[in-house]
Amino acid sequence: MMLKNSIFTHKNILRTSSDTVTIYIYSKHMACTNCSTGSAKDGTPRGCKNNGTCGTDSCNKLTVFDWLSNMSLPGGQEPFNCVEVRFKNGRKEFFRNAEKLTLSIGDIVATDASPGHDVGIVTLTGELVKIQMKKKNVDPEGEVAKIYRKATQKDIDIWIEARDKEEPMKVRAREIAIKLNLEMKISDIEFQGDASKATFYYTANDRVDFRQLIKDFAKEFNTRIEMKQVGFRQEAARLGGVGSCGRELCCSTWLTDFRSVNTAAARYQQLSLNPQKLAGQCGKLKCCLNYELDTYLDALKDFPEMETKLYTEKGDAVCQKLDIFKGLMWFAYTNDFAHWHVLPIEQVKEIIAINKQKKKVAAIEDFAIEITEEAAENNFQNVVGQDSLTRFDQPKKKKRPTKKRKPNNSSNNNSSKEKNAPKK
Repeated sequence: MMLKNSIFTHKNILRTSSDTVTIYIYSKHMACTNCSTGSAKDGTPRGCKNNGTCGTDSCNKLTVFDWLSNMSLPGGQEPFNCVEVRFKNGRKEFFRNAEKLTLSIGDIVATDASPGHDVGIVTLTGELVKIQMKKKNVDPEGEVAKIYRKATQKDIDIWIEARDKEEPMKVRAREIAIKLNLEMKISDIEFQGDASKATFYYTANDRVDFRQLIKDFAKEFNTRIEMKQVGFRQEAARLGGVGSCGRELCCSTWLTDFRSVNTAAARYQQLSLNPQKLAGQCGKLKCCLNYELDTYLDALKDFPEMETKLYTEKGDAVCQKLDIFKGLMWFAYTNDFAHWHVLPIEQVKEIIAINKQKKKVAAIEDFAIEITEEAAENNFQNVVGQDSLTRFDQPKKKKRPTKKRKPNNSSNNNSSKEKNAPKK
């Protein structure tokens, strides 16, 4: 039996009722309905062409590639009995498969929760789960919540109904928070799988007294309320988005550890300290400022300090600019900042060595080099048959309409008579 209001069809959908349910939920509640490429009229996503049945966990949403999936375990060794389960917006937890269920990536399971049970999707199984648990400081041999069962049709129906309530609840919750004059932003709401509890994620600059807010929420929504404060970076990671580079946010696709970023990283990379360009969607400095920082620091080890002065007989010269990967430095005299001179770092070190001997060089022009910039070639070709790219820039001149003159028979007759008349 297929679910009602199914948003797509699949060639392998007509097997068992449980398979049908799994395919439907995977497409509706994973990323396929929120895919940036949009969806067709029948609901199928245009992007990955897997139509919700891919086993890569929601369009690479903090995924872990299972490179051990095609390898068999040594003889006599049992598979690791813990699995990784993903819930809404990349929230992942580890659960123990105490019932020894046959689980694979994409299965919907009912897990232990407090109180009741939650519903999530299996994203990783096998030995890689043990590595992920150690990475996140979770003891594989310690106390881990367990998986109750594979989700039944009733569990999935309750889960769908609860998830459909979240968006209108968020709008109403923000209205209540504004009415109480609380300086907080409710960014997301997540219902538990059995719809017995709703978790409100919010961000705030200062501590917020939301005791009255919880009472109003419980009265308005008639459910158990839990408030959880998250940072601005965690908020951007949960909600996702597209960065200024044109790609999806790193924190919502693969980045899990948020390291501190300061403006020194921008200075080392010779970037302009423009807050609008250096800040990400979370309002903090972009995490990608740290990606190439080590490369820049290694390259700067061979450079003299930026505050280095060169003493010449023509005057003192100070550094104005660096080209880290070409190994060049630009110097200008203190009495003539308009003219810069390009010196390789070897020549700069040579001048510094001479200055340490309390000697001065004649001028930095003797050590400078000339950089000739090659003009970019214009390879434009008139492949379409158009004359000029600027043909629409200038308005066309309107031609004045010419009036046709009607011939005058009387005047023509008189002129012909005068021509034919004999001369006196």
